[in-house]
Amino acid sequence: MRVLVVEDSRSLAEVLVEGLRDQGMAVDAAHDGLEAAAKLDLNSYDVVVLDRDLPGIHGDVLCQMLTDPEGGSAGAARAGTAGRTMVLMLTAADTVGDRVAGLGLGADDYLTKPFHFPELVLRVRALARRQPAAQGRLLRAAGVELDQVRRTVTRDGRHLDLSVKEFGVLEALLRASPAYLSAEDLLEQVWDEHADPFTNAVAVTMGRLRRKLGDPSVISTTPGVGYRIAASGGEPP
Repeated sequence: MRVLVVEDSRSLAEVLVEGLRDQGMAVDAAHDGLEAAAKLDLNSYDVVVLDRDLPGIHGDVLCQMLTDPEGGSAGAARAGTAGRTMVLMLTAADTVGDRVAGLGLGADDYLTKPFHFPELVLRVRALARRQPAAQGRLLRAAGVELDQVRRTVTRDGRHLDLSVKEFGVLEALLRASPAYLSAEDLLEQVWDEHADPFTNAVAVTMGRLRRKLGDPSVISTTPGVGYRIAASGGEPP
């Protein structure tokens, strides 16, 4: 899952970015509306955590650009890995009128400051599952079952202890199954905008994940195409 945090308070943005990364998400940050619009033009995000009171471009305008493709910029047409980018709006204003106004702008959810971080995590994950093309909480293929809420993985009933990145790679492959994902796709979905496109991080993480999944291998590789988990699993003949 890839998330953009748009927050003009750099200290709060840093806390949110690091906290969400610890939860296995690929997270970028923007500190004003102009920077956010530029990132949305370049990258696809599943969820945008959007502060309402932003400099540059106000959060209300940015929200409308995201949720009204006909009236926004190129960023409005960008979609996350499972469909339209979902918007979680943050604001210090907590009256009913403020919440109604925020949701009326097209925001998918609304959270007032101060908030508890575990609640924000749950709301971000819930929004990702609400995307039009999103799959359910449980992802299954080739005897592997991944619970996106409990953050657990089993293969043929055997529990697997995965690192944050291993979990993220497996989640991305299961969400895409039976289609292929290239190393570049995985860098975009599991790492973030700072990932070196020439890094071997995907190959290294894939090697560790394969060892933990065990034999027979459920992840197949096609040179020049990428990686996938087929419904039945196993390397192609």
